Amino acid sequence: MTGGAGFIGSALSRRIIETTPHELLVFDKLTYAGNLDSLAPIAGDRRYSFRRADICDRAAVDAAFEEFRPDVVMHLAAESHVDRSIDGPAAFIETNVVGTFTLLAAALDHWRRLDADKAAGFRFLHVSTDEVFGALGAEGLFREDTPYAPNSPYSASKAGSDHLARAWRETYGLPTIVTNCSNNYGPYHFPEKLIPLTILNALEEKPLPVYGRGENVRDWLYVEDHAEALLLVARAGVVGQSYNVGGRSEMRNIEVVQAICDILDEIRPRARSYRELIAFVQDRPGHDLRYAIDCSKIERELGWRAKESFASGLRKTVRWYLDNEEWWRAIRSGKYRGERLGCVA
Repeated sequence: MTGGAGFIGSALSRRIIETTPHELLVFDKLTYAGNLDSLAPIAGDRRYSFRRADICDRAAVDAAFEEFRPDVVMHLAAESHVDRSIDGPAAFIETNVVGTFTLLAAALDHWRRLDADKAAGFRFLHVSTDEVFGALGAEGLFREDTPYAPNSPYSASKAGSDHLARAWRETYGLPTIVTNCSNNYGPYHFPEKLIPLTILNALEEKPLPVYGRGENVRDWLYVEDHAEALLLVARAGVVGQSYNVGGRSEMRNIEVVQAICDILDEIRPRARSYRELIAFVQDRPGHDLRYAIDCSKIERELGWRAKESFASGLRKTVRWYLDNEEWWRAIRSGKYRGERLGCVA
């Protein structure tokens, strides 16, 4: 698994080791968002191993394939924050496009060397985002056949990587599958994203920034539900297909922030409501108005459905940050202190 020390990757890594008999090699560069502390619950398991390396380093990727000889590749490594892509798009092109190309090329060489039975069962799961589809109006949902229309350097780089995964199947026969997910949230989330940033700023009684008027809508997916979906797709997904994974939980950003405030008012009350910390700030350039996923295909064909509602998942998430201050305090004291990114086009 590439990117297994990141937010979604670590959730998937923990699920694989805790609920399956499989062996897992996590291949991760450990950029600012990669965190070995997120893998601590499984670090002592003999079926888990870790290799610090860059997916753009072909020699390192080849060595990992040769030594581990995987049956499944789950590709989650990516630069993933829109605001950072506005400030520094080059890293997104390098990791998301060049890195995916490097991994696909190495996987193809590995697959071609497998015997017939192993080759027939091999899968390359490419994990992507709904942001490749662009923005929706007030109505409609993203389907698997929605035309791509990315609007940020991040989403454009992910769209490019999706197209590479498809091309390696069409041109070379590599058995690839693509998933596109909606906004994830949950434990171990790097605190530059809306939900963890809001929780931690509230706990530190700092302003809770909301872009524009907070009218942007996202479909929220609890990360453990997403991990379950990815494992299912790797096992039972059809080669050449793509699957949208969503939580069926559309919320305006202002509603998300207010919900966090209300939970904290209940379980960690202060003299005045946390809602008084909400601060509307300049919107980011090219901010897509609405995303919403039609996940009926994965529900119908593979039998997956999100278990957590937004209300239940958000309460679990807030509680996790309250109970795991040591994890996030180490990040807030060094890697990321909550500063604003992506202000200038």
